[in-house]
Amino acid sequence: MTISNFDLHIIGGGIIGLATAVTLQARGVKVALLDANEVGQGASLGNAGHIATEQVFPIADASMLRHVPAMLLNPTGPLRIDWRYLPRLMPWAMQLLMNMRPEPFERIHQALLSLNKNSLQAWQGFANQWQLEEWVQVKGSLLTVEKTSSVDFLITHGSRLNDIGVANELLTREALLEREPALQDNQLAALFFPNTGHITNLKAVINQLHHIFRQLGGHVIEHCHVLAATNDTDGIHLTTSQGDMTASKVMLAAGAHSKALAKQLTGVNVPLDTERGYHLMLPHESTRLQIPVSSMDRRFIMTPMQDGLRLAGTVEYAGLDAPANMQRAHMLLQQAQPILKAPLDASDSVSWMGFRPSTADSLPVIDKIERVFLSFGHQHLGLTQAVVSAQMIANYYFDEDHTIDPKPYQLARFK
Repeated sequence: MTISNFDLHIIGGGIIGLATAVTLQARGVKVALLDANEVGQGASLGNAGHIATEQVFPIADASMLRHVPAMLLNPTGPLRIDWRYLPRLMPWAMQLLMNMRPEPFERIHQALLSLNKNSLQAWQGFANQWQLEEWVQVKGSLLTVEKTSSVDFLITHGSRLNDIGVANELLTREALLEREPALQDNQLAALFFPNTGHITNLKAVINQLHHIFRQLGGHVIEHCHVLAATNDTDGIHLTTSQGDMTASKVMLAAGAHSKALAKQLTGVNVPLDTERGYHLMLPHESTRLQIPVSSMDRRFIMTPMQDGLRLAGTVEYAGLDAPANMQRAHMLLQQAQPILKAPLDASDSVSWMGFRPSTADSLPVIDKIERVFLSFGHQHLGLTQAVVSAQMIANYYFDEDHTIDPKPYQLARFK
């Protein structure tokens, strides 16, 4: 099957690929969107639904190191490393450690800040343009603490963020409970972040964008697994589960599955690994909370959605092939219950596991190398940065000036 009457083939129909497909198709680019399964069914559907513009620090910092032994030994803790996967994880983990040093840490932080500063406005404009407002809510979010020893850290964190323009307000226990009456009074304080949002129905957003893309003339090929890619003088040859294709230009947006194809298309070995994330959906709890609530001490988030309360979080390093350990999804219920006054209704709950693509420097790869466009590796911030990434790819595609300095996200940093 040769499809060459397209300007661009996008490999990966998650929120990154889909937002870019809609953005480019609307500007007259003929786009074919290829997905190994169905559009938007991976991490894009299972994430916490939080437009997390307040998360402007790398995924790991030096203060975490002292907790690692405990995390390794606690099977129900927020971080788990499968010891069988450790040898494969080590090269990536070593680079992650190197990036915790003050100089790279600060550089990465500035680059995350730069993307996130533009993310909410980008989402609001996008939601407005494509009739997504019903599901894209901007009512802020909360970060709570329950350990007395964490209160000072929370206050320091809040003022550090305010200093760099990430607006937040410190709430006393009383002010917190007034804002979210369902919370237990063991929550001692919180930061309220006004410039964050959440998506109340990820499926509806994905379906709407999918529909719009097709309406605009975009072409979707589902269950099309790209097995190999070669970049030749006469085009880019894709070997797929639906036969061979020749593309004039390609964009790689396959999330955690991007590593091998990135190497084939560019020759660069990106230090990318996967953080397996879990969620538990409680369908009878859609009205419990008003806005997303994260616990700093318990390291997880609760997001109210139209079809229930989503408990999400936990990081597991076990690669792309190990079976899901759904006990990790169900343990989120044990984390959530002590934070809330009334017992949670966990009947008909649905558990999920998916892959977050994390580079060793916590930054996505957003770049153009001749005929190859790259947009992957957004770690926990794929949903947050999806629209801003799509705009950056459009700038590359049409050779326009970038509003965000593109250098920190370029592939050359790994050469």
